[in-house]
Amino acid sequence: MRTCKERGLGTVAVYSDVDRLAPHVLMADAAVGLGPAAASESYLVIQKILDACAQSGADAVHPGYGFLSENEDFADACTAAGITFIGPSSEAMRKMGSKTEARKTVTAAGTPVVPGDNGPGGEGFPNAELALIAAKTIGFPVLIKAAAGGGGKGMRLVASEAELAPAFAGAVREATSSFGDGTVYLEKAILQPRHIEIQVFGDQHGNLVHLGERDCSIQRRHQKVIEEAPSPVVSAELRARMGAAAVAAAKAVDYVGAGTCEFLLSADGSFYFLEMNTRLQVEHPVTEMIYGVDLVAWQLDVAEGRTLPMTQAELDARRRGHAVECRIYAEDPVKFLPSPGRITHLRVPDGPYIRNDSGCYEGAEIPVHYDPMISKLVVWGEDRKTAVARMRRALDEYAVRGIETNLAFHRRCLRHEAFIAGDYDTGFIGRNAQQLAPRAEPAELIAAIIAVALDQSQGVHAQARPAAATNGAALALAPASSEISGWRRQLR
Repeated sequence: MRTCKERGLGTVAVYSDVDRLAPHVLMADAAVGLGPAAASESYLVIQKILDACAQSGADAVHPGYGFLSENEDFADACTAAGITFIGPSSEAMRKMGSKTEARKTVTAAGTPVVPGDNGPGGEGFPNAELALIAAKTIGFPVLIKAAAGGGGKGMRLVASEAELAPAFAGAVREATSSFGDGTVYLEKAILQPRHIEIQVFGDQHGNLVHLGERDCSIQRRHQKVIEEAPSPVVSAELRARMGAAAVAAAKAVDYVGAGTCEFLLSADGSFYFLEMNTRLQVEHPVTEMIYGVDLVAWQLDVAEGRTLPMTQAELDARRRGHAVECRIYAEDPVKFLPSPGRITHLRVPDGPYIRNDSGCYEGAEIPVHYDPMISKLVVWGEDRKTAVARMRRALDEYAVRGIETNLAFHRRCLRHEAFIAGDYDTGFIGRNAQQLAPRAEPAELIAAIIAVALDQSQGVHAQARPAAATNGAALALAPASSEISGWRRQLR
C-alpha cells in the first residue's frame, strides 16, 4: 500500500469480520467487507473479491502472500472481469503451483529435482496403499507433501512403513483444509540439508533475472522462522549456478512477475529443486535490503507492461551487505502453539537499518483464524557479523505483553554459537531444542526491564484512524495472514 501511495494509486482493502480493525484496513483509502472470519467464507471466495473490485472501482488486484495468491482460477477470473492480476499468468501458476507438475516441468528444463514419485499418472496418490508401494521403492525416510501446498502445511516426514498410513491421512486432511486440495506426492527426505531459495523476476518482454539467494534453513515443522541473505555457505560460483537453474525453471513457463525457486542444498554442494512459489515471499525484505530495491514496485512495473528496471549484471554489481529476518509470532514459547488474544502493550525496535513489517498495533486482537504472525523484523548490516549483532539488539528492544510470543526463542537462536558461525541446517532447532527453550536468563530479564523503561520514557503515541474512502481507487489488496508492511501507528 505504501508503494502504491508513492505512485499516486488509491488502495482498497478487503477484510473479514474479525479483521475490520486490522492495520491494512486502517491504512487503505477504502475497504470492503467480505463476511465471516473463516477464510473459506471470505478471503478464499473469488466472487467476493471480484465484487469488492466492482464496488470500489479497482482495476487491479495484488493477491498478497497467501489465500488466493497462487490460485490460477482466481487469476483467470480477474482477467475475465477485466481486472489486472498482479502476478504470473494462470498457465504458469498451473504448471508451477502444482508441486507435481512443477517437478515435471523443471526436470524437462534441466533443473535437478529431489528423487520422488508424483503418483499414478503424475496426479498424486489416491490412497495410502499406493503411496506405501512407492515409498518402498524410493526408500525411507520419505516426505509426504501437498501438491498445492506451502509453508509446511500438508507435509509429513515418514521414517518407516508403519508411520505412512497415519501420516498420509494427516497430510491429506491438512492439505484439504489449508488449500482446498488434498492431492499429495512423495519425495525422498534429504537429511540435514540447507533450504536455499532464489528470487526470480520476469517481465512481459521475455526478460528474466534472479536476485540471489535467501537461506531459510532455520525452520520448525517445515515453517521458516529465521531467514538471511546472502547465505553464509553459498559462494559466488554456487550462487551463479543456482541462479541459472532457477531462471531456467522460470523460463520453462514464460514466467512473469515475482517468483521464488526453492532448493535443498546438501553438504557436498549438490542442490535439488523443491518447488516454485508463484508469488512474492514473506521473506522478500531481506532481498530488498541487500539489493536496495522495492520488489512490490517491480511487480507494479511488470503488471503495467514495463521492462525490468535492472539487468542481471547490474543486480550482481548492486548486492551489498547482509540482512536477517526474524518472524515474530504470537505463540506459546514452549509448545509453539498459537497464542491468540489482545496485545495490551507493544514496543517495536527502532534505529538505523531496522525494518519492522507488522500487522499489529497496541490494543489489537490476534484472532485464532489466521497465521499468528505479529511482524517480520528485518535488519541490515555491512557484513553478517554486524547484521546478527544488530538483530540481537533489536530483539532485546522488542516488547509485547498480553499474549505469548516467540521473542525469547529468537533471542536465544541469535546467540547460539552455531548460528553465529553460520553452521546450521534445517535440523538446527530440533537438535538444539533444550538450548533454545525459553527460560529466565539474566540477559533476557535485563532486556525486558530496558524495554519497559524505554516505553515509560516515551510520549503519547500517534493514534490510528481509518482513512477516508476515495472513489475510483486503482488497486485492491487482498491480505495474507493479516500482514502489511511497516505498521507502527497504535490504536487506543
